[in-house]
Amino acid sequence: MAGRRVNVNVGVLGHIDSGKTALARALSTTASTAAFDKQPQSRERGVTLDLGFSCFSVPLPARLRPAPGPAPEAEPEPEPEPRLQVTLVDCPGHASLIRTIIGGAQIIDLMMLVIDVTKGMQTQSAECLVIGQIACQKLVVVLNKTDLLPEGKRQAAIDRMTRKMQKTLESTKFRGAPVIPVAAKPGGPDAPETEAPQGIPELIELLTSQISIPTRDPSGPFLMSVDHCFSIKGQGTVMTGTVLSGSVSLGDSVEIPALKVVRKVKSIQMFHTPVSSAMQGDRLGICVTQFDPKLLERGLVCTPESLHTVHAALISVEKIPYFRGPLQTKAKFHITVGHETVMGRVMFFSPAPDSLDREPVLDSFDFSREYLFQEQYLCPGPAAANTAEADEKAGQASAGRCPQQQWALVEFEKPVTCPRLCLVIGSRLDADIHTNTCRLAFHGVLLHGLEDRNYAESTLPALRVYKLKQKHGVVERVLDDHSVIGRSLFKKETNIQLFVGLRVHLSTGELGVIDSAFGQSGKFKVHVPGGLSPKSKQILTSVLKKRGRSGRGEAAKLEEAERPEPTQPVGLSLSFKRYVFDAQKRMVQSP
Repeated sequence: MAGRRVNVNVGVLGHIDSGKTALARALSTTASTAAFDKQPQSRERGVTLDLGFSCFSVPLPARLRPAPGPAPEAEPEPEPEPRLQVTLVDCPGHASLIRTIIGGAQIIDLMMLVIDVTKGMQTQSAECLVIGQIACQKLVVVLNKTDLLPEGKRQAAIDRMTRKMQKTLESTKFRGAPVIPVAAKPGGPDAPETEAPQGIPELIELLTSQISIPTRDPSGPFLMSVDHCFSIKGQGTVMTGTVLSGSVSLGDSVEIPALKVVRKVKSIQMFHTPVSSAMQGDRLGICVTQFDPKLLERGLVCTPESLHTVHAALISVEKIPYFRGPLQTKAKFHITVGHETVMGRVMFFSPAPDSLDREPVLDSFDFSREYLFQEQYLCPGPAAANTAEADEKAGQASAGRCPQQQWALVEFEKPVTCPRLCLVIGSRLDADIHTNTCRLAFHGVLLHGLEDRNYAESTLPALRVYKLKQKHGVVERVLDDHSVIGRSLFKKETNIQLFVGLRVHLSTGELGVIDSAFGQSGKFKVHVPGGLSPKSKQILTSVLKKRGRSGRGEAAKLEEAERPEPTQPVGLSLSFKRYVFDAQKRMVQSP
């Protein structure tokens, strides 16, 4: 720890024009090659178009330092004080750049939500808050542009907005998060630089008190999220990014898996300072040779052969409550995995009804279990609790309650390279950005990637997702004590031979087995192994005689009129499973 800079990544998120980049500039002492809207397009349009990185450092607070060990016998040489380096990840605020915002949010440890104090929460502020709830554990709300408030009413307006923000946060995981007022660029972007920012020392003190250092593990394969790539004449190609896992040292070989390219690390820098190694959580640039930077804008760099490209994935799923409307199976969403966003089609499923009480398993997928197909994601609450009709529509015909965990098969329109257990976010980015709606639909964790291009034939048959099928018919007549003829269960053109041997239940309580087709009109013969009870025979006979009265004499009609008539015909019900990925489309009944 001594002399080392401990890095923590703080995201700067918020609505466009809330002053995020001005705030990052006011806080920072060191800028990266990609900071403060250096791109010509950003300067021309006056908005942040890409992730920007900069940092400041403070002495490492005592609460974050490890407990001192036993005092050495000899007087040690003085060592430099360890410092806390805060890397600021300046995310764009424009709605059309949500992909970039999601990518930036996945590498942060704490989030600053920047609010224009004169406007309050806006649409993209809310989307950033949703992303923050998914991607990080701590939040600080920064009320910016306080200099624009009339001086006499300034404090009252700040207090009012603080209360509003605290109320907004009450229903989120960030309830009780601190709110602080600042003026990052008094007078606006065109004001002279002599105007000093207001509230910055207080904000640095607040951030320092709120920051906690996540567990950093240098072991395991190296994985780095690259956000910028450029060449330096005479040096090579520099890839800048954040180390997501493992560590890297000078001379190591690293792979750009999307391109199947392996190169040696020639040099490493952290904010212009050369270092010999870096580990999980660090922000750095690594220099390699003989690589065209135009081939990689964003992506992943890793230990060779430690990452795989997947064509589909099995993910755990949780709906984002602010998304309006259902999540339908077969629907297409924008699927963000790391810095990559591709279109993907989803199929939702949940535990089989008999396993709903089992504890959910979050970090693995069990191919040995059975799962129930869903027409849509099941939501708790009144909408989903509208009992039988909603349950059957969603495919949860026999469960009647919302499962603890749900999953989805995501089939990507183009393959993606990503680590297992990475964050997955599904969005509807084609929605109108001018409407006040949340475009983020669901989030989850990638539990199992399907690497085989022909996964539909090689892997999906092992995925035991089934649909519950139910058919209903009636008994038309009795043949003998152990046989009845049924109708209305199948269409005329149905191949009844496929259903022979399946069990059916009579509404009078008996269990029967489909024996054969009966004629050409969709009727069928049912064998009742235990025989019909006397009561059932009486009911069935009365049904038949009722139908046959018109051809009988008056005496027979009078005799039958004295018999009790059933209130409804005797029903037949057939229930079975059909596995979604079974090429033979077999029908299966539980023992």
